[in-house]
Amino acid sequence: MDRNNSPSPDVVTLSGINEKSQKLFYSAAWSAKDISLRLSVIRGLRHRIAADAERLVRSLEARPGRSAAESVSAEILPLAEACRFLEREAAGLLAPKRLGRRGRPVWLFGVEAEVRREPVGTVLIVGPSNYPLLLPGVQAIQALVAGNRVLVKPAPGCGAPMLLLAEWLEEAGLPPGLFRVLDDSAGAVAEAIDEGIDKLVLTGSADTGRAVAERLARHLVPSTMELSGNDAVFVLKGAEVGQVARALAFGLRLNGSATCIAPRRVFVPHEMAAGLEDALIRQVAAIPPVPVSLPIRRRLAALARDAVAEGARALGSVPKDEDAAMTPLILTDARPGMALLHEEIFAPVLSLVPVRDMEEALEAAARSPYALGASVFGPVAPARELAARIDAGTVTINDLIVPTADPRLPFGGRHASGWGVTRGAEGLLEMTQVKTVSIRKGRLRPHFDAPREGDEALMLAALRLFHGGPGTRTEAIRRMVRAVRGRARD
Repeated sequence: MDRNNSPSPDVVTLSGINEKSQKLFYSAAWSAKDISLRLSVIRGLRHRIAADAERLVRSLEARPGRSAAESVSAEILPLAEACRFLEREAAGLLAPKRLGRRGRPVWLFGVEAEVRREPVGTVLIVGPSNYPLLLPGVQAIQALVAGNRVLVKPAPGCGAPMLLLAEWLEEAGLPPGLFRVLDDSAGAVAEAIDEGIDKLVLTGSADTGRAVAERLARHLVPSTMELSGNDAVFVLKGAEVGQVARALAFGLRLNGSATCIAPRRVFVPHEMAAGLEDALIRQVAAIPPVPVSLPIRRRLAALARDAVAEGARALGSVPKDEDAAMTPLILTDARPGMALLHEEIFAPVLSLVPVRDMEEALEAAARSPYALGASVFGPVAPARELAARIDAGTVTINDLIVPTADPRLPFGGRHASGWGVTRGAEGLLEMTQVKTVSIRKGRLRPHFDAPREGDEALMLAALRLFHGGPGTRTEAIRRMVRAVRGRARD
């Protein structure tokens, strides 16, 4: 299942060692390297991405419904920015953190402590088909910078950009065996898990996440999962309707609308719904048809027909089996209970849900099992207040999708949209495991001695002194003095 089988000195010297020992060898040797050396590999990769971006564009040509410009803006440029973020920040984020005296319990006098971040070992990254370079690419470089060995299982037919990264990483100085691209079949994930991994990072559907999580549970392997989305958009009174319509059209157009945080449910006040509908119709008229797989078209058609039967109005054509591509489909007068608002659909579809106010919108949004991202449009102050109340991993205000490409920001979902985060400082730290180290200085070790009479009274007095209210402290001091004097007499 491994596509990177070219011989190398490292592999030859390990030819008589079993797979598990080879993994340990690769991981230990890489994690032992100074962080500056690991980052020099990432810097070399970034420079190569910039110098040879056209090859990456060609490797992404299989992505349907996307232009070359979108490949550069949505995948290649953000990946280069993620590399530079790590070059600047990773050393500080991964450095041991020494804890000073502040906050240390008094009874731990003489103890110094630090928190260390260490690699988990072998990280399996399961990539998606919609962003086959950016999402597994960022996860892979974060795992490598943290000192891990990386396996990448690309989505079917999406291995080309990962193979190119593997080639460029080795050219930049990454030792062989540390970045491997697996076969793109579904069985490759199960095989890798059974062979032994230390963490899995998956981007995919909720159904895939459930199946993989069950398999991981048998091995007690932790994971980070970014799963499905059915993102909500909240339109506040005072929002500029034309700008909202432009944003929604962008979300329907970008990457053929196959983006996990593309807008799907738009909650708009009743009095603004007609204006938004008219503006949106004008905006989406110029969006060309995009290829959508037959299973998705059939499921969307069934959901749309059900919604219309329940009172929604369809603006645009409900997809048919004979149509390989579809234009944007907008359903107006949608209601929160409709199944269309509760499922993940990777297609250019949007539901407008008229609401009385944002309280009703929040209640309606919470009925979906997905909580990946959300957007708010309107005056900034009330938009901030609403954003604080939205149950989602990512919220953008007066924008869609693009701000999440900031390499400083972590990204992850809640509920059926997954757990854990990737990207940003938090995403880097997810590729590590914590080790604490405590050092006792001096010779005094009273806890080594067997308990003595009066110890209980002394500790209870200390408890009340350090943690009791103002009315208990004076009595606690008296009791502590008596307890100390009693121990001294003993």
